Amino acid sequence: MTASMNASTLAFRFAVIFVVTGMLMGIAMAASHDTSVMPAHAHLNLLGWVSLFLFGIYYERRPALDTSRLARLQVLIWALATAVLTVAVAAVHLGHDAADPVAAVTSLVVLGDVLLFGYLVYRGGPVREGQGRDGKGFAPAE
Repeated sequence: MTASMNASTLAFRFAVIFVVTGMLMGIAMAASHDTSVMPAHAHLNLLGWVSLFLFGIYYERRPALDTSRLARLQVLIWALATAVLTVAVAAVHLGHDAADPVAAVTSLVVLGDVLLFGYLVYRGGPVREGQGRDGKGFAPAE
């Protein structure tokens, strides 16, 4: 991934990786009849697939924000934290209590990162022209 890649592209690409991984995880659980890591599967799908895809849509609609380093950093932190959190949650549910602090700390990293995303949302930025009923689109910061 290049430094010039925008936040939306990063978010969409990571989202695809996570949805494929989540589907494979679900298939493995079904085939083994062992759903003990279902909470990790849910974290992976919601944080990795859904949230990243929604971040991508938001960033894509705001060109200035989409190319910002801070938005790219937010996506990268989210993707890394999601991967670590998923593994930690799976480990905890498989009986490895030593992974509990990793899950706890990584949860706080995810919380901090969503606060960063919230900051970017409220800081705002123009949407792509032609979006929305008034031709300007809408955003909470407008």
